[in-house]
This record gives sequence, structure tokens and C-alpha cells, in this order.
Amino acid sequence: MKIGIDIRVIGKNRTGDEAYFFGLVKGLMEIDRENEYHLYTDRDPKGDSKLAREIERLNLKNNFKIDFVKKTNRFLWNLWYLPMYLRKNPVDIYHTQYIVPFWFPKNIKLVTTIHDISFNYFPEYIKKSDLFFLKTFIPRSIRKADRIIAVSEYSQEDIIKFYQSSAEKVGYTYNSVDFERFNQSLNEDQKEKVRKKYELPEKFLLYIGTLQPRKNIPSLADTLDVLMKKYSQTDLNLVIAGNRNANNFDRKIDRAIEKNNLKEKIFFPGWVDEEDKPILYKLAACFVFSSLYEGFGIPIVEAMASGTPVVCSNRTSLPEIGEGAVLLVDPENKEEFAKNINKILTDENFRNDLIKKGIEQAKKFSWQRMAEKTLKIYRQLEKK
Repeated sequence: MKIGIDIRVIGKNRTGDEAYFFGLVKGLMEIDRENEYHLYTDRDPKGDSKLAREIERLNLKNNFKIDFVKKTNRFLWNLWYLPMYLRKNPVDIYHTQYIVPFWFPKNIKLVTTIHDISFNYFPEYIKKSDLFFLKTFIPRSIRKADRIIAVSEYSQEDIIKFYQSSAEKVGYTYNSVDFERFNQSLNEDQKEKVRKKYELPEKFLLYIGTLQPRKNIPSLADTLDVLMKKYSQTDLNLVIAGNRNANNFDRKIDRAIEKNNLKEKIFFPGWVDEEDKPILYKLAACFVFSSLYEGFGIPIVEAMASGTPVVCSNRTSLPEIGEGAVLLVDPENKEEFAKNINKILTDENFRNDLIKKGIEQAKKFSWQRMAEKTLKIYRQLEKK
């Protein structure tokens, strides 16, 4: 087969969906020498250093090729430029995410990955123009796609239920992490180098991810306030790693910091380089994740693989992904969050047991297994 994959998100500091397509390509390279892969990007790697770096990290095999398809804007790339390119350079299967191209050669099978449909439940957190785009084109894409891939069983069921889609049409493949990279042993010099690079405090809770409103980050500031006042954790800090300049930054984060007088206790290191992530997790006393909605939740698997105990939200896909290896709490209950974090910080036996369970749970997620399941979907479409 000739298989096309949309990799436009790679090299854009997009967290979850970037990790998905990077991991998918890496996993497919490990298992498939038979099929020919075309990786479509709207940026020229020769002029985009971030994209070039990520392509170098992929270390592409001979059956994987980068196809640069020039654009004028994102809308026209899907509407015109890519379909015209594929009309002249056809493939058997094209795999993208969320919104499929508006018109396409009929002989090409369409696969789309939908990471989550949170915009249907929290429309107030989305810009009106983005919400219109999602509400208009996601239902169309679900109808038009030959297969839809979700990233957890929860997300699969959510898509089927919300859009009344055929159960046979929607499958799921778990996201993953590079377990060996996150679980590696690190010496104190390596840790101190990263601590100094990002100007991190000595003892801290860690959050990594986007800073969107549905991530419910202001509640983490409230939780830190409870930990300091009720449990005397006065030497504790909170590190919030993510891009403050990205679209849809939650302005309530700053208000929560000001309300609780925590300006000196909360740190924003910005975007964290991939090579530094495992060290950042290992430096943290605990990883905290208070999201209101997740299609999967890659950061909690990264934390578990790193040997960092996790306290996270008990909603949507997170109980499925954590499965007894994390502490699940009501994300809107700061008292419950603080109580569970304090237990991890003060009970060493409990902490060590949770770490051990987390490492074993993280081993269940593999990019290679995810790629194997995706390749199986491609082969099923080939037979149709």
C-alpha cells in the first residue's frame, strides 16, 4: 500500500496530538518495511528548524518520505492544495486528524483520529470562530471518513454516543510514551542542570500540558493554598509547564494566583524541551492533573513512567488510563486534592507503593502496539 499521513502538527509544540503523530510514525517504522509512507507537511523542512529537528529525531527509514505541500493558509491547504497534490500523486489511504479534506479522489480511503470532543461539553472555553469550525466540520468528517480512530475506549464510546456513529466505524488505539526514555536513571548533576535551566524551586508539584480552561489549572493554585495553610506544607511550590502565549490561555490562572497570594510560589518555565521532560518529572514531588475532560492524558503516563506519583481528576478517560496506579479525585474539590497530595508527601511507604504501581501501569502503553493496531485498520480498509 501507499499510505499518506498528515504530520503538520510535528514540530509545533502542540503536546498531545504532536506526540501522537510522532509516536505513530516511529512505531510504524519499527514494524512495517512493506508499505510505502508519505508524510505530508505544509512547511519546508529546509526553512523550518523545529520541523527539521523532529524529522531528524524520527530517523526515517527508506520506505518513509517527507512530502512538502505548499500552502497559503490552513483552510486552503485542506480545501485545495492537498487534494490537488494527491490527485497527481495518489495514495491508497490518507490519515489525518479531526477534519478531513473537503473533496478528495474517491479511490483514497480516509482515516481521521479524533483525540477528544471536549468542545461539545465546554463550548464556553472555545473561541466562537473555532467553535463554529468544529461544530460544522467534525460531523461532516465523521460521516465522510472510512474509519475514525479514538485514543481511548472512553473517547470511542463518547464519539459513538454523541454523533450517533456506527460502532463498526469507530475504533481506538491508546496513546503512549517512550517508556525507556522516561524511566531512565539520571544522576544528580543532570537533575541540577535542568533545575537551573528552568529556574525551578527545590520542592514542587508539577503540571505539564496546555493551559486551556478545561485543564482546570486555577484549582491547582487553590489546592496549593490549602496544602500550605491546612497541612503546613509551606516549603511546597507549584510548577506549571506550558505555553502561556498559546491560543486559549486561561486568564483565571493569574486571578487564582493573585487571590491566594501565591506569586512567589508558582513558577512558569514555559515550553519544556522533550529531552528535559523526564528529568522535570523526576524532580517533582508529585504530578498533579486536574483536567475536566481528557481523551487520553499522555502526561499522567509520562509521570508514571518517570516514577513520579500522580494525583489526577477522576473524570472522562483518566480512570481508564490510570487504572489503580494513580490517586483519582474530584477535580473541583481542592480539599480532596490537597488531602491526597499530602498523603503522598508524608507517607513514604504509600508513596513508594504508588510509584511501583505507576511504573507497571505505564508499561502497558506502547507506541509499537498502537502502530500495530493502526496498521491493522489500514489493512482492513485495503480489503474493502
